[in-house]
Amino acid sequence: METFELSIAQRQGELAVLEVAGYINNEGGEAIAREAGTLLDAGCRTLLLDLHATRIINSIGISLLLEVLERTIEVKGTLAFCCLTPSIAKTFQIMGLAQYTRIFPDRASALAELAQVR
Repeated sequence: METFELSIAQRQGELAVLEVAGYINNEGGEAIAREAGTLLDAGCRTLLLDLHATRIINSIGISLLLEVLERTIEVKGTLAFCCLTPSIAKTFQIMGLAQYTRIFPDRASALAELAQVR
Protein backbone atom coordinates (compact mmCIF):
# COMPACT_ATOMS: atom_id res chain seq x y z
CA MET A 1 0.00 0.00 0.00
CA GLU A 2 1.27 3.45 -0.92
CA THR A 3 2.09 5.82 1.90
CA PHE A 4 0.31 9.14 1.91
CA GLU A 5 2.10 12.46 2.18
CA LEU A 6 0.75 15.99 2.19
CA SER A 7 2.70 19.22 2.31
CA ILE A 8 2.19 22.91 1.70
CA ALA A 9 4.49 23.52 -1.24
CA GLN A 10 3.72 27.21 -1.58
CA ARG A 11 1.75 29.87 0.24
CA GLN A 12 1.45 33.33 -1.23
CA GLY A 13 -1.28 35.68 -0.08
CA GLU A 14 -4.64 34.00 -0.60
CA LEU A 15 -3.14 31.13 -2.65
CA ALA A 16 -1.85 27.86 -1.24
CA VAL A 17 -0.43 24.89 -3.15
CA LEU A 18 -0.77 21.48 -1.50
CA GLU A 19 1.37 18.65 -2.81
CA VAL A 20 -0.36 15.31 -2.45
CA ALA A 21 1.51 12.02 -2.79
CA GLY A 22 0.09 8.53 -2.52
CA TYR A 23 -3.31 6.92 -2.29
CA ILE A 24 -6.19 9.26 -1.43
CA ASN A 25 -8.48 7.13 0.69
CA ASN A 26 -10.32 8.00 3.91
CA GLU A 27 -7.10 8.84 5.80
CA GLY A 28 -5.59 10.82 2.93
CA GLY A 29 -8.86 12.60 2.21
CA GLU A 30 -9.28 13.51 5.87
CA ALA A 31 -5.74 14.91 5.96
CA ILE A 32 -6.46 17.04 2.89
CA ALA A 33 -9.75 18.24 4.38
CA ARG A 34 -8.07 19.18 7.67
CA GLU A 35 -5.25 21.08 5.98
CA ALA A 36 -7.63 22.81 3.55
CA GLY A 37 -9.85 23.84 6.46
CA THR A 38 -6.89 25.29 8.32
CA LEU A 39 -5.78 27.23 5.23
CA LEU A 40 -9.28 28.54 4.52
CA ASP A 41 -9.65 29.59 8.16
CA ALA A 42 -6.33 31.45 7.83
CA GLY A 43 -7.61 33.46 4.86
CA CYS A 44 -6.56 31.42 1.84
CA ARG A 45 -9.19 31.60 -0.87
CA THR A 46 -7.49 29.68 -3.67
CA LEU A 47 -6.35 26.12 -3.06
CA LEU A 48 -4.37 24.24 -5.68
CA LEU A 49 -3.86 20.52 -5.11
CA ASP A 50 -0.91 19.17 -7.08
CA LEU A 51 -1.57 15.47 -7.66
CA HIS A 52 1.57 14.66 -9.67
CA ALA A 53 2.51 11.91 -7.19
CA THR A 54 -1.01 10.52 -6.77
CA ARG A 55 -2.05 7.55 -8.88
CA ILE A 56 -5.27 6.40 -7.23
CA ILE A 57 -8.21 7.81 -5.30
CA ASN A 58 -11.14 5.87 -3.92
CA SER A 59 -14.79 6.89 -3.46
CA ILE A 60 -14.27 7.99 0.14
CA GLY A 61 -11.36 10.17 -0.99
CA ILE A 62 -13.59 11.73 -3.65
CA SER A 63 -16.35 12.40 -1.12
CA LEU A 64 -13.86 14.14 1.17
CA LEU A 65 -12.62 16.28 -1.73
CA LEU A 66 -16.25 17.22 -2.38
CA GLU A 67 -16.43 18.40 1.24
CA VAL A 68 -13.35 20.55 0.62
CA LEU A 69 -15.07 21.95 -2.47
CA GLU A 70 -18.20 22.79 -0.46
CA ARG A 71 -16.12 24.54 2.18
CA THR A 72 -14.21 26.47 -0.48
CA ILE A 73 -17.46 27.59 -2.12
CA GLU A 74 -18.78 28.73 1.28
CA VAL A 75 -15.89 31.21 1.57
CA LYS A 76 -16.25 32.22 -2.10
CA GLY A 77 -12.94 30.61 -2.92
CA THR A 78 -11.51 28.52 -5.74
CA LEU A 79 -10.47 24.88 -5.60
CA ALA A 80 -8.13 23.72 -8.35
CA PHE A 81 -6.16 20.61 -9.25
CA CYS A 82 -3.16 20.01 -11.45
CA CYS A 83 -1.15 17.08 -12.76
CA LEU A 84 -3.97 14.54 -12.73
CA THR A 85 -3.46 11.09 -14.19
CA PRO A 86 -5.92 10.20 -16.96
CA SER A 87 -7.80 7.84 -14.63
CA ILE A 88 -8.14 10.47 -11.88
CA ALA A 89 -9.23 13.07 -14.45
CA LYS A 90 -11.90 10.68 -15.72
CA THR A 91 -13.05 9.94 -12.16
CA PHE A 92 -13.35 13.69 -11.46
CA GLN A 93 -15.47 14.04 -14.62
CA ILE A 94 -17.76 11.14 -13.72
CA MET A 95 -18.22 12.26 -10.10
CA GLY A 96 -18.91 15.88 -11.06
CA LEU A 97 -15.87 17.29 -9.29
CA ALA A 98 -14.44 18.67 -12.53
CA GLN A 99 -17.59 20.72 -13.12
CA TYR A 100 -17.06 22.89 -10.03
CA THR A 101 -13.27 23.09 -9.82
CA ARG A 102 -10.46 24.24 -12.06
CA ILE A 103 -8.22 21.55 -13.57
CA PHE A 104 -4.84 22.30 -15.11
CA PRO A 105 -2.29 20.08 -16.86
CA ASP A 106 0.65 21.35 -14.75
CA ARG A 107 1.46 23.58 -11.81
CA ALA A 108 3.00 26.38 -13.89
CA SER A 109 -0.13 26.91 -15.98
CA ALA A 110 -2.31 26.65 -12.87
CA LEU A 111 -0.32 29.30 -11.02
CA ALA A 112 -0.25 31.61 -14.04
CA GLU A 113 -4.03 31.48 -14.43
CA LEU A 114 -4.95 31.41 -10.75
CA ALA A 115 -2.79 34.49 -10.11
CA GLN A 116 -5.19 36.39 -12.39
CA VAL A 117 -8.26 35.19 -10.45
CA ARG A 118 -7.35 37.02 -7.26
